Amino acid sequence: MTKSAIEAAIPHRAPMLLVDEVVEQSDEHIICRKTFTPDEYFFQGHYPNYPLVPGVILCEATMQAGAILLSKFVQDGEGVPVATRLNDVKFKKMVRPGDTIEMNVKLNERMADAFFMTGKVTVDGKLSMRFDFACTVAKMEDA
Repeated sequence: MTKSAIEAAIPHRAPMLLVDEVVEQSDEHIICRKTFTPDEYFFQGHYPNYPLVPGVILCEATMQAGAILLSKFVQDGEGVPVATRLNDVKFKKMVRPGDTIEMNVKLNERMADAFFMTGKVTVDGKLSMRFDFACTVAKMEDA
């Protein structure tokens, strides 16, 4: 999937677009990648002498991968995916400038406009973080 296709699927834009490429996708599963360059805006203060990707950015990147997966359920211009819950977030390995993460998201269940997913982030094949999360599709006037 090209960058323009990713931008067509989700409303996120730079500097908050955190998906570089879609590697694999099915109806209930997606794998995406993001490489963190040393000039990412958040490295300026997190932390100046030991830059780390904030955990919330890893969660956001993974939820964006999930939003791409859910984009098939959203009519063009009628809604945006919005996170409603994060559960059991576990951080296992730090992510540093230059690292490429792979975000693996599985759609576990859909109940009306609520989508329940599991996300995992790996770096060089090693688990960096995992969590369960839920999203809904908010109408554009509600967003």
